[in-house]
Amino acid sequence: MEIVELIKTRSTCLRRQVGALIVKDKRILATGYNGAPMGCKHCTQVGCLRQQLGIPSGERHELCRGIHAEQNAIIQAAYSGVSVKGGTLYVTTQPCILCAKMIVNAGIRKIIFKGDYPDDLAMSILREAEIRVIKYEPPLSFIQD
Repeated sequence: MEIVELIKTRSTCLRRQVGALIVKDKRILATGYNGAPMGCKHCTQVGCLRQQLGIPSGERHELCRGIHAEQNAIIQAAYSGVSVKGGTLYVTTQPCILCAKMIVNAGIRKIIFKGDYPDDLAMSILREAEIRVIKYEPPLSFIQD
């Protein structure tokens, strides 16, 4: 989870930075962060349409120039010819419904996420597809006297 926290710092989203990482057989297959498509201007350059229109988090995903971190990780793997089937996705925020559907069809079998996201339909789809979804709980640190 520390690695996805580092990956999310590459995000160019003005509202929420998200990082994702796909692992299989203890090897990193692909990473992703949320931002504009290759060759397109980033929100840091042109502003945030969703913010300008007052669109709440979790709604109207199509009104965003950015691609979600999970989507970018899956696309990066495909671009490089790497199968993520059977992999585990680590992500800083619970996937939305768009990402959940891509995760199901990419064959990812397990998701470990850190932060919540207001999308109950996504969680319902992931349960229906029998994908293990685990909310990350940081290890307890021991207090020394």
